[in-house]
Amino acid sequence: MRTLLLTGQSGTGRTTLAAATALAAAREGTRTLLLGTDRTDTLGAALGTPTGPAPVRITPHLTVWRPDATAAFRDDLAALQDRASAALDLLGAARLDPEEVTPLPGAEELAVLRALRDAALSEAHDLVVVDLPPAPQALALLALPEELRRYLRRLLPPERQAARALRPVLGRLAGVPMPAEWLYETAARWDVELAALTAVLADRTTQVRLVADPTPAGADAVRTATLGLALHGHRPEALLANRVFPEPEGDAEGWLAGPLAQQRKVLAEWQESYDVRPVPHLGRDPRGTDDLAALPVPAAAPGSARVAWPVTDRLAEDGVLVWHIPLPGAVRDDLDLIRRGDELVVTAGQFRRIVPLPSALRRCTVDGAGLSDGELRVRFAPDPRLWPATR
Repeated sequence: MRTLLLTGQSGTGRTTLAAATALAAAREGTRTLLLGTDRTDTLGAALGTPTGPAPVRITPHLTVWRPDATAAFRDDLAALQDRASAALDLLGAARLDPEEVTPLPGAEELAVLRALRDAALSEAHDLVVVDLPPAPQALALLALPEELRRYLRRLLPPERQAARALRPVLGRLAGVPMPAEWLYETAARWDVELAALTAVLADRTTQVRLVADPTPAGADAVRTATLGLALHGHRPEALLANRVFPEPEGDAEGWLAGPLAQQRKVLAEWQESYDVRPVPHLGRDPRGTDDLAALPVPAAAPGSARVAWPVTDRLAEDGVLVWHIPLPGAVRDDLDLIRRGDELVVTAGQFRRIVPLPSALRRCTVDGAGLSDGELRVRFAPDPRLWPATR
């Protein structure tokens, strides 16, 4: 199964093109699931058919699903209260009724990620098209599984679970319930779920498409989104330039001359760095499957959109190993690096990621870094205390 994620600046027609992409794949005979992330039914408006928590069949090969974050959060809370019943009884705490609960921030993102995981594990579809939120929220969502796993490992280190076998004995000796058992069980289950989500997002068949209007503001948004995606190991598989005005037969006149000149300039710049797919303006807001079919969106082609972060061996020449981190569009003054234990904290503009060091680099010290041609190169020198001695 393949996964295609669509995001872009708010108001660029992202949801419309996600629906058009899924419909085009389904018309080619690909069993397609279109996954919505908007709490309002924008997908239903584009498709001309209401969508919701129950999967809806649009065509023989196209199904649309918008997960219910509220129901998922209530179910999780009820299950957590059941597992923590001993601790709650010990504290004299009253349980929360699921009907009185409203989702906390982050619940919608987790519901979407779980739906994506379930779809990836299912054999019912060949392609999952995900209508992600606007780019800033989408990038935070893509980073969420990795960050949550890191938090769990720091708060509940796996090596400390070795004492779990003693907890029932300690509980009997102390005469009170010991909540640590369910806590570790819950953490372990979450870690497995988050690992599955991380695997889906990091899979070589998972691709990302950007949607943007060919305007100066759209160009700025694309540069920012590309940098954020690169920091998390993705590159855009295609850039859908939406609502492109048709070229006039002669010289453009009047009010249209300015927007057309801007459009040509932005498209020319994009074509130097992206696989640009212009989507023409229909002269109206697309509504229904007939309008969506008129939008010439490209099919989701197999291939990898992952960005490699290779380590090159320059020990013989310069005595260092170099870690190459592609960061297109990064600005030197907006970059920051911090080595913390076996992790590297990389900040690029408004984005930050904490990544584990490759095994060879854990035995090294940072020897410097530089940005050149959209690539951050971090130099590591072997630490004599940790590096294997040579004869």
